[in-house]
Amino acid sequence: MLREPPKRFFPEPLEFDWDEGNANKNWADHHVSQGECESAFFNDPKFVRNDHTHSQTEKRFICLGRTRHGRPLFISFNLRNEKVRVISARDMTSREYVEFQKYEKENS
Repeated sequence: MLREPPKRFFPEPLEFDWDEGNANKNWADHHVSQGECESAFFNDPKFVRNDHTHSQTEKRFICLGRTRHGRPLFISFNLRNEKVRVISARDMTSREYVEFQKYEKENS
């Protein structure tokens, strides 16, 4: 079962730290801008979980959420120095989207 992250999961105020390479890569590879990606973190519901597979050197997380325009995104990120540092952002796969739709219904 997917669950909403705890209210204090994200630092307040919510700030972002963009690595220049990742910001450009997300646009070039997936046509996701920084602003569009950030908007998904401010919209509810959003599903956040640990990404154990990719957490070798530092703890990583996955966020499934919608942008302010309703675009469903998969976002890989970590928390560094109390800021969200996006690693990758892309459209959800069809499987992720189905899973997120169920979560939306349960948490709307």
